[in-house]
Amino acid sequence: MVDLRERLAYPLPIAVIGHLMGVPEDQRDDFRQLVDNVFDSTLTPEQAKANAARLFETTDQLIAAKRGDPGDDMTSLLIAARDEESDGTGFTDVELRDTMILMINAGYETTVNVIDQAVLAMLTSPDQLHLVRAGQATWEDVVEETLRAEPAIKYLPLRFAVTDIRLPDGQVIAAGDPILAAYGAANRHPDWHGPDADAFDVTRRVKDHLAFGYGVHFCLGAPLARLEVAEALRQLFERFPAMSLAAPADALRPVPTLISNGHQELPVRLRVVE
Repeated sequence: MVDLRERLAYPLPIAVIGHLMGVPEDQRDDFRQLVDNVFDSTLTPEQAKANAARLFETTDQLIAAKRGDPGDDMTSLLIAARDEESDGTGFTDVELRDTMILMINAGYETTVNVIDQAVLAMLTSPDQLHLVRAGQATWEDVVEETLRAEPAIKYLPLRFAVTDIRLPDGQVIAAGDPILAAYGAANRHPDWHGPDADAFDVTRRVKDHLAFGYGVHFCLGAPLARLEVAEALRQLFERFPAMSLAAPADALRPVPTLISNGHQELPVRLRVVE
């Protein structure tokens, strides 16, 4: 029995985003813990503040190291863009750091959860897995339906209304009110996906969702995330066709957060069929 979240869902996205951003291998575990804490909504305000300070410090150290010894990575490119603009129109140092933090956070934590949820969906829905193996659906279909039904981020705090927003039922979100965006609820709305919106169906014709945001806020890493998850699923289920869940699905513990949608562990039994 192995914990697939720890042995696959975690290391793959960390290795990919670490390589792209030029994070040294011996620093990736530190970034992982700091990012996990960013999403942990059970931390006290004092713990969250200390974690943020440590994340800022660690990122600033990476920027300093890359500025002194640039490499073939996104961090070095961002630094070059920052340093080449001397007329005040480029990144500020704070914007550079915050952009890097956003890219590392979004490029790691979310992909972990999609791999986690997609594997669980396949292991608990053998009929859906059969459709993929029979060629009636693709692993890309699995990825999209997972993003719709079990998005990596269920709730995103906080946004604030800049004007009064009148809802169809007559309620009004007043200007200045905080808004908790519930992507998970929106993706399953029956007005969008019909009366079977709660069902996981890889053959669903329209799999539109908000898992990557919308409009100008659409995730720039969406193609990479889709590729990572689809390829991970394809190779995992080809290598271990008899893989099974090693615990009841309803016994899996959610990660301690209001924001992310994943499990603390994903125990599976792996068996190679000769």
